[in-house]
Amino acid sequence: MTDLLYQTDSYLREFDATVRHVRPEGVVLDRTAFYPGGGGQPADTGMLTDAEGNPYRVVGMKRLDGHIVHLLEGEDRPAVGTQVHGILDWERRYLLMRTHTAMHILCGVVWREYGAKVTGGNMEPGRGRMDFEFEQLRKELVQEIEANINAEVAAAREVRVSILPREEAFQIPDLIRTKINLLPPHIQQVRVVEIVGLDVQADGGTHVANTREVGPIKIVGYKSKGRINKRLMIALEETS
Repeated sequence: MTDLLYQTDSYLREFDATVRHVRPEGVVLDRTAFYPGGGGQPADTGMLTDAEGNPYRVVGMKRLDGHIVHLLEGEDRPAVGTQVHGILDWERRYLLMRTHTAMHILCGVVWREYGAKVTGGNMEPGRGRMDFEFEQLRKELVQEIEANINAEVAAAREVRVSILPREEAFQIPDLIRTKINLLPPHIQQVRVVEIVGLDVQADGGTHVANTREVGPIKIVGYKSKGRINKRLMIALEETS
């Protein structure tokens, strides 16, 4: 079992670990700060180096046979027992953190103001899309939503992460905002992300610590994906 360091510290950029398994695709570590992907957020990339300074490029992550595998470029692999130092592609990761929190702001505003559940979503660094149960989505409503989400960014709301027993977590009203509960019954510890005063959701991804870090959010498009399924596309503006 790999200790998932990112679950409690999304700002961890470097870490030390030991290789536990070697596979054709890459290596399994005893601990990692690399996010393996999921919930619409892509996996992290970066670098591993051993004590001799040999580099191993991490090009992605994948869950295989119950293990989280760091996918490595090329043919070389560090041996089992090797001590490695991991370094994340931080600029990319931090942009994904800002994007993921922006998606939660959008979800929180739409739920609070309109009671619309999420039917799907995905993201890449700096951009994302989310589908909601809206019957109609007009230009004026989109403009209103954009103003509301940017007001939440400006409100500088704290973002808190906690890991709760499943029974306790499911006492939180509206913890699951998706149309279908995506948490399998065997998951007994639930990671909860709260934007204080706006949004609380079960979520496994990485986030910034305060909504002001997200920066301005632009709704760059919207479209109908069915009778009661409407899509909003967002993009983050550059921050200095």
